[in-house]
Amino acid sequence: MKVLLRGTAESDLEDAFDYYEAARAGLGAEFVTEFRRAVDQVIAHPRAWQPLDAVYRRCRLQRFPYGVIYGPDEKAGTITVVAIAHLNRDPDRWRRRLGL
Repeated sequence: MKVLLRGTAESDLEDAFDYYEAARAGLGAEFVTEFRRAVDQVIAHPRAWQPLDAVYRRCRLQRFPYGVIYGPDEKAGTITVVAIAHLNRDPDRWRRRLGL
């Protein structure tokens, strides 16, 4: 499966990295490692994670209060990550950014 990161998800990843790196040197890299681990799990089992609607699902990170919001397209062989959402903030922010 090919993973596509939308621009909004890239911004989310950069923002979270910057936040955690400012909190403690190296913590931002740990966040990115945890994000990659979650994406690897999604690649292995694209339909295993919590459905949010008919298109999108959420895979929660283990160590950080974030979820990877993605849409699998098994016919095309792609997983599109649309957001890396903080789970203690506005839960529908990612939907509004996508115009849903």
